[in-house]
Amino acid sequence: MKIYLILLFIISSVPAVWSAPTTATKKIEVVLGMPESFTLDFAASKVIDNGAPSVVRVDFYPQLREIKFYGIKAGKARITLRDTTGSPRMIYEVRVTSNKLSAMIQQMKLYLGDVEGLEFGIKGDTAYIGGHIVVPSDIARVGIILSDPKYKSVIRLIELSPQTQRIIAKRMQDEINNGAGLGNVTVRIVNKIYWLEGSVENAGQKSNAERIAGAFLPDSISSLFAKSSRRKSVKGKPAIMNFITLIPAKEQPKEVPKMIKVTAQFVELAKGYKRVFGFRWNPILGTDGGYIEFGKNSSGGVKTNSKGTLSGIITNLFPKLASAKSAGYARIVQSGMFLTQDKKEGTVFKEITTNFTIGGGEFEKGAQAKSTFKVSVKPDIIAKEKILLSPIKVTISSVAEGDLPSQVKNEISTQIVVKSKESAVVGGISINSSRTEFDKNPPFQENATAQEGTGMPLFSFLRSKSYETTKSQYVVFITPEIVTSASEGTDKIRRKFRKRRR
Repeated sequence: MKIYLILLFIISSVPAVWSAPTTATKKIEVVLGMPESFTLDFAASKVIDNGAPSVVRVDFYPQLREIKFYGIKAGKARITLRDTTGSPRMIYEVRVTSNKLSAMIQQMKLYLGDVEGLEFGIKGDTAYIGGHIVVPSDIARVGIILSDPKYKSVIRLIELSPQTQRIIAKRMQDEINNGAGLGNVTVRIVNKIYWLEGSVENAGQKSNAERIAGAFLPDSISSLFAKSSRRKSVKGKPAIMNFITLIPAKEQPKEVPKMIKVTAQFVELAKGYKRVFGFRWNPILGTDGGYIEFGKNSSGGVKTNSKGTLSGIITNLFPKLASAKSAGYARIVQSGMFLTQDKKEGTVFKEITTNFTIGGGEFEKGAQAKSTFKVSVKPDIIAKEKILLSPIKVTISSVAEGDLPSQVKNEISTQIVVKSKESAVVGGISINSSRTEFDKNPPFQENATAQEGTGMPLFSFLRSKSYETTKSQYVVFITPEIVTSASEGTDKIRRKFRKRRR
């Protein structure tokens, strides 16, 4: 009895004989252009393809226990998978088929296969394209390809990637803030819709912000979301929602216009020089005495004849020699100053009237000569304290001295740019004249007619030369100055009129 029990124990403790795993065979069909993937229930380490690369491409992921088949051309292939021990565990008999949908998918991949984020597939008897576009520049390209009528039956499941939507939203906001100057408007994405938020001052600014945002959402983007009958919409809703509120701006206090003090100075210089040199010998015999005649008689001899007593007075018996020089210098300065607002014209005017008479006796009549000084300027402050004086009109009339007063008029009209507190010469005129006279009678500006009428001149000898030159010129200076108040600078004026006591 004991012997049987021991034998039974020995037989039961012997391990069972190891048997090799069985190899399974699976037939699959892969549509050309449509990948098929399978998950493995064992650890595979090696793929053996029997002439498969020309018909199907195999992607094997051992760590994920996944295998994927891509059809290359219509045909058959046999794929064997081995486990970690090298034993064959699975045999795939792949049959690659082709149809119209697969050909359509192949054509779309030819144009759009390199677009990042796109997926192509066939579900049932319909082809589809989906995924998320990452690069914004690919949007128009996808829209153009899918607008071909032969892809009309393709289901479009394309959307923009969240990152791309954020990039577009940022571009919208930058253009609205910086380009349109609406700094209180923001753009954010809510459920794939662009929300415009913030505040503006009027309805025109609100609609302008929406138009700018729409410019960054072209028709090619809308076609990716919906059919052409629902352009600019996402799932039946507008792609842009305008939630901007209107807050009228508070009335800003009017800016106090700047004041400009304009000083105009007219400087006139006159120089004259005259030099006279003369020699005159003109003796005259008085008429109250006798006379003596010298001449020839009838026979050709010399005879004399006298009548009365030879007596009388000879004037201007000795020759007169004289020279004279005269020179003169005059400087006339007129100045005017006025205060005006920026871009407002100002004028300063001065006039002096000089009365004189013309003619004599019953023909005498009165006349006037006027001296005027007028400056008209319209200042305009531009940049960096520079002032545009446009236009400058200067009119100056002066009275020239002479036998009769005469009026000389000068005008200037121009445009210049001057910095505040700096002076500019706006114009001027220079006149030079000279005159030379010879043997003028009388050379010394004396009245010799009365003396010559008292007797008979014995003879007359005259030599004289007169030279006269005059120079005159005038210059106009303009000095603008920006002041903060009309009362600025009055202290200096008061000091000039302050009463002084000893």
